[in-house]
Amino acid sequence: MKSASKSNAGNLRKSLTDAERKLWSSFQNHGLGNFKFRRQEPVGKYIADFVCYEKRLIIELGGGQHAEQQEKDEARTNWLESQGFKVLRFWNNEVLNETEAVVQVILDELEGGSLDLPPHPNPLPPGERELICPLV
Repeated sequence: MKSASKSNAGNLRKSLTDAERKLWSSFQNHGLGNFKFRRQEPVGKYIADFVCYEKRLIIELGGGQHAEQQEKDEARTNWLESQGFKVLRFWNNEVLNETEAVVQVILDELEGGSLDLPPHPNPLPPGERELICPLV
């Protein structure tokens, strides 16, 4: 399985949508419950909009194009979940118009919610949790 291109992820980081920018402002500098998020992060062959490795949580945002590609999104979610991640999806208009509610849902998941996932089979050693780890 081919992994996602780091340069492609870098390009996406430079061109965030309004919804991604708004949500990122809540995540920056451990701003949401002191959890660290990465944006436009390669995870296997995909690039996740946002990922918190500590809680194995991926946040995906979508606009109108996602209504037409539900099968691709479902396959993507299934693969990410098979790697031990929980995936939350939000529409761009939800993030833009109901930011506080979206952020609260994410915080609830981070602080316990329904994140009853088993530990990752290859956890990072202490002190290396901040590094990007390839997932295959």
